[in-house]
Amino acid sequence: MARRHGSGSSSDDREPDGGAERQRLDKWLVYARFAKTRTVSSELVENGRVRINGARVTNPARALVVGDVLTLALPHATRVVRVLAVAERRGSFPDAQTLYTEVS
Repeated sequence: MARRHGSGSSSDDREPDGGAERQRLDKWLVYARFAKTRTVSSELVENGRVRINGARVTNPARALVVGDVLTLALPHATRVVRVLAVAERRGSFPDAQTLYTEVS
């Protein structure tokens, strides 16, 4: 059975307010524009350059949930961001910025 994307009704147990929304880490990094491709995002994670809530992660398939704090050791900077939302696809830069907020 094919998965449907969009705003249709769903029979899963997710809260409509996004409380239980999850997404693969490697996908989220691409959708939030921290990496250009899934391959690059997977390498970033596998090389130990990503932490979720302070714990190093090496599995690109690790699920993120709204509220997680990511520490990203990117090539030119270290960024600390809180996940505000998940996305279904990579959008524009302004759209990507709505997926996270910087943590100071």
